[in-house]
Amino acid sequence: MNRKEIVFLDAFTNNPGDLSFESISLFGNLKVFDRTESTDLELISERCEKAEIVIVNKFPVNEMTLTCMPEVKYIVVAATGYNNIDIESVKKRNIQVSNVKGYSSESVTQHIFASILTLLNKIEYYDHQVKNGRWSASLDFCFYDHSILELSGKTMGIFGYGNIGNRVGEVAHAFGMKIIATVPNIDKVKPDYVTFVDEDAIFRDSDFLSLHCPLTDATSGIIKKSNLLKMKNTAILINTARGKLIEERDLFYALDHGVIAGAILDVLTQEPPAITNPLLNHSKCLITPHIAWAGQQSRKKLIEGIASNISAYCSGQWLNRIF
Repeated sequence: MNRKEIVFLDAFTNNPGDLSFESISLFGNLKVFDRTESTDLELISERCEKAEIVIVNKFPVNEMTLTCMPEVKYIVVAATGYNNIDIESVKKRNIQVSNVKGYSSESVTQHIFASILTLLNKIEYYDHQVKNGRWSASLDFCFYDHSILELSGKTMGIFGYGNIGNRVGEVAHAFGMKIIATVPNIDKVKPDYVTFVDEDAIFRDSDFLSLHCPLTDATSGIIKKSNLLKMKNTAILINTARGKLIEERDLFYALDHGVIAGAILDVLTQEPPAITNPLLNHSKCLITPHIAWAGQQSRKKLIEGIASNISAYCSGQWLNRIF
């Protein structure tokens, strides 16, 4: 097999050192870089001058950066979302592009329910109270400072019913929740316990609304004031998809004025966020640093998916094409 020149431009978040890229290196001379600044054209040219295959996670592929990759014929996005790819620019150059699907469903689902239960049961708060002696000093066999809500009987709204949304629905169903979801095609196959609804209904009826749609022109800013006002004042918004699905100023207003009860965010519009982002310190907002996808098994599956895409390319096929 003809060995290809392969470059991974921003590999650190995929593999900070606990996994192996051996399955990818089987197909060529692999060069791995933790990070590559997209404005450093000289550095990009140095790293990609001879690369036929370029792997990117969040590195932007556009007119400017493509000029530094004169030999590139195939780009693999080390993610499912590909909003960092300028599709028209790669099409113009006849560059094939693939993503990796389905690798993070378990990790994201686990993160979502870990976050929901953390919010509802306040585990860290009570652990802190016990370790500070409050239980030992209690007059009763237990103490609790708030009503502990149960998931059973609540409605989980899933905005975008793909691989991850499907798995979230399965786990929510196991908790005894009702499941409603939005899909572009209502004829899509689904379990009997899932009800497909329109956008108005999913905002109106969800006790927990979890976002699992891609970032497109149609979905950008879908969480805005007009839609937040449709939601229950007890509802919790969850976003593990893309930060730009949310108009952050509108969400801050909604949290500050009791329009909704809280938000669980693993993604933000700007990453890393500005320290002045008011959501970072809002008492009704639980924020994690874009880690829902990052379970070790999921990252291993991602590397395997990248290798499968490259294997197909080397055999003259185009697997997981995105346009």
